[in-house]
Amino acid sequence: MKVSAEQPFEIIYSLFSHEYLGLLFESFVIQLDEKGRLSLAHQNISSVNAKEFAAGLDDTDYQLIKMMDEMQQDAVTKKLNTKKLKAKEYLRKIYDPKTGNKAAQEMLELKLEGLRSKILEKLKGKRLFEMANDGNPIWKEICIMPEPASVLFHFRRNEDNTHYFPTIKYRGEKLDWQYKNAYLICNEPAWLVADGALYHFAKGVDGKKLSPFLNKRFIVIPRKVEQQYYEKFVTQLVASFDVYAKGFEIKVERNQPEAVLNLSDLPGSPKVDLFGNSQAESEEDKIVFDLKFQYGEYAFRAEDGAKTNVKLEQNGDEYTFHKVIRDGIKEKSYGDYLKNLGLPVRASRFALEKSKAFGWLNTYKDDLIAQGFQIQQATDAKGKKYFFGHAKISVDVKENIDWFDVNAVIEFGPYKIPFAKIRKLLLQGKTEFELPNKEIAVIPDSWFVNYTEIFAFLEDDPTLDAGALKLKKHHIALAQELQSNNLVQLTLSRKLEKLRDFSQIEDYELPEAFQGTLRPYQKAGYNWLRFLNEYQFGGCLADDMGLGKTVQTLALLAYQKEVNPGTTTLLIMPTSLIYNWELEAQKFTPSLKVLVYTGSQRVKDHTKFADYDLILTSYGITRLDMEVFKSFYFNYVILDESQAIKNPSSIIAKSVAELNCRFKLILTGTPVENGTMDLWSQMNFINTGLLGNQSMFKKQFLLPIEKKNDVDKAVKLHAMIKPFILRRLKTQVATDLPEKVIHVKYSSMSSEQEKAYEEIKSYYREKIVNELTAPGTKNQQFTLLRGLTQLRQVANHPKLIDRTYEGDSGKLEDVIHMLRETASEGHKVLVFSQFVRHLGIVKEFLDEEKIPYAYLDGTTKDRQAQVKSFQENDDVKIFLISLKAGGVGLNLTKAEYVFLLDPWWNPAVEAQAIDRAHRIGQENKVIIYKFITRNSVEEKIMALQERKKALAGELISTEESFMKSLSQDDIEALLD
Repeated sequence: MKVSAEQPFEIIYSLFSHEYLGLLFESFVIQLDEKGRLSLAHQNISSVNAKEFAAGLDDTDYQLIKMMDEMQQDAVTKKLNTKKLKAKEYLRKIYDPKTGNKAAQEMLELKLEGLRSKILEKLKGKRLFEMANDGNPIWKEICIMPEPASVLFHFRRNEDNTHYFPTIKYRGEKLDWQYKNAYLICNEPAWLVADGALYHFAKGVDGKKLSPFLNKRFIVIPRKVEQQYYEKFVTQLVASFDVYAKGFEIKVERNQPEAVLNLSDLPGSPKVDLFGNSQAESEEDKIVFDLKFQYGEYAFRAEDGAKTNVKLEQNGDEYTFHKVIRDGIKEKSYGDYLKNLGLPVRASRFALEKSKAFGWLNTYKDDLIAQGFQIQQATDAKGKKYFFGHAKISVDVKENIDWFDVNAVIEFGPYKIPFAKIRKLLLQGKTEFELPNKEIAVIPDSWFVNYTEIFAFLEDDPTLDAGALKLKKHHIALAQELQSNNLVQLTLSRKLEKLRDFSQIEDYELPEAFQGTLRPYQKAGYNWLRFLNEYQFGGCLADDMGLGKTVQTLALLAYQKEVNPGTTTLLIMPTSLIYNWELEAQKFTPSLKVLVYTGSQRVKDHTKFADYDLILTSYGITRLDMEVFKSFYFNYVILDESQAIKNPSSIIAKSVAELNCRFKLILTGTPVENGTMDLWSQMNFINTGLLGNQSMFKKQFLLPIEKKNDVDKAVKLHAMIKPFILRRLKTQVATDLPEKVIHVKYSSMSSEQEKAYEEIKSYYREKIVNELTAPGTKNQQFTLLRGLTQLRQVANHPKLIDRTYEGDSGKLEDVIHMLRETASEGHKVLVFSQFVRHLGIVKEFLDEEKIPYAYLDGTTKDRQAQVKSFQENDDVKIFLISLKAGGVGLNLTKAEYVFLLDPWWNPAVEAQAIDRAHRIGQENKVIIYKFITRNSVEEKIMALQERKKALAGELISTEESFMKSLSQDDIEALLD
């Protein structure tokens, strides 16, 4: 019968019995009569038509309608009815008494039971009816009781049996519900309809515990199954519900829990490789922490979450149920406390490596006891008993003349253990040993973390008292770091204490023989080198490129000539740097007698070294003439570009390690290029043993830092090397730098390059000399300009004039090396050349190495995009620019370095290129490198320019004016 949404109506819910599916709910709208009463006019309401009656529905109604739709026979069978039978036919088939499908029945019942439970929870405040057999949805109203009823289960034990039955109370009144046609709508949890009212229950009573008694007063439990019934059923009932018993006793305990932390062994498992083979290194044994709670005589594991536990005690014919009501809030507070201490005992158990476990226990034992924890050890099958007392280590380090004396005291409770025994165990990575009382002491993991390095570096000294040990002085930083963490007592002289911060080192006078002025940061570097010399420490001067490592070193060598006359220093470097060092030594330390030990004509006689203050040689020559160098005792051995020995297994690294000297020093702008082992190789050269041997360093530092990202290890390594590495970035010393710093970088030609250069030089020398005797100068100037241009191109790279050339170029090697160095230091660099093809060669290298760069020559159309890329993209560190395209009109204030790949006739044009970087808005100091090929026309042009400028007092402005200024002697000199 159609209901009008325009007239008054009410939504009701009706309960009916389906022949297969049991009790189901259905939703209806009922038209109200003129007096507001429910009429016989009604219609089913579903999610499809619910919106028509929106005025009379709330959110709960919509939810109830949706759930009731889901429990109707068509909806509930849809997923299971794969053959698309009619719902009634499908249900008849699966519920057939002979051929029915029990599994499908169970699935349907599970689904419907869940829906009934959800619907009943939401029916409070709604109207519920029983449906009549004729389909009238409002046949009999069911009153939904708002409060939960309570159930009391009764047991009456007598000589023959036990009677069991439940009683129900609502609002304190006993409910008469048996033999009254009462029925259960839902079992989990129970919802009972009795005498026209719907009841639900406190404590989530299961309907199956009530259904046997709908038409039965009690259940009889015979004596022969009594014990089994009590153990399996009654204990669960006593634990969860209120029980009244006669004939046996129920004792209820409500004690405060006592937290017990139980420790037991968990053996480690051997590690296996990819092929299943056992490895030598095994996983460390673990300790399992098991949290339990003791209530009187009864203990419960934390993972057992039941609020109430019942234990059955049988004494002859007597039964006693012990009911323990647990304090969940208190138990949680114990678990949270452990979690805050770093022991998250999820599900009551937590395993830690044995040394970490006892380290944790050593740290927090007193706090645990103060909080009321008991600490117990589980019985070990081997009878092993652990020491749970306090473990203590104290280390005293005192400065001696040439080393540190180290004294250590180890205590486990009342026992003092010889330090040598613990040191041996620490180095072997072993964690436990037996105390005199037969208890097993476990070394806390913090000792491994804090002391392994210093114990590894200790040395036995037979001249000292028994058990005394010494530590080399270059391990001062390690001792200082341990002192700062209150791990050792360290006694230092006031002077050595200053090594903690080199800025506090005293100011030393520069030697009289040093011809130059040091900038403030360079003077600080010189002071640092002097301090290291005083304490016979090796050092690594690792300033940024262009900050003057050479001049600081020469100042030190000038001082050495004053205080150690007659001694000789060996300075080893890449071949390309030798000439630069020679020129710098002539400029700043002209009093030093310098021997350049290179070339095929070198005299391989070590006795000649004593005649010189400074020997300059290359890594290649050192490798070849190792026996010559080993035969001489040098004052200093200095390595420039020391990353050359970054691979400790290389021949050169092994060779320089065999050199004999009093002091060692290394110079590099990039101490670490590939990995942490680069550092070990160089540090081991300057201070042998500073970082232990190679295998120890790999285990202690390299693997933890590179494989596990161990920040603590990285910090410790940095602290150990910090006193012996001085690194200043250009940004740090900007205030000490002038606006522009110009360096000349001399490069040596490769043998193939030199051959190509000589061929061209010979050709033009003959041609020009012949033309000089002929009348007229125009042809002479043209030939001279062409010849000089070709010579300059070959000085850069022979490929500039001969595309078939397959050899290399000394200048290109130097440019590439310095580009790598500036980029690795994070600096931006402008690279200028007047030859586009020269830029192309550099460009090829950058493309091969996949190094991003910006590029600008006369053919570039997106000039501004290239400038923006260099100025704004942090990944673009290099900008290649041709002189004509980029000499003017660019604002490149992000550049910190300018590389001039070839000298120009016109110094004013050169200055313009530099000013692309050095201009208003530039916050960085600009360092300029001019690359000049040795023994080439480039070097001679530069010398001529300086001379002409000095004589004429004016700049040579053009190529033509330069040519006109050349005399015949000048021309012959250029082509010599």
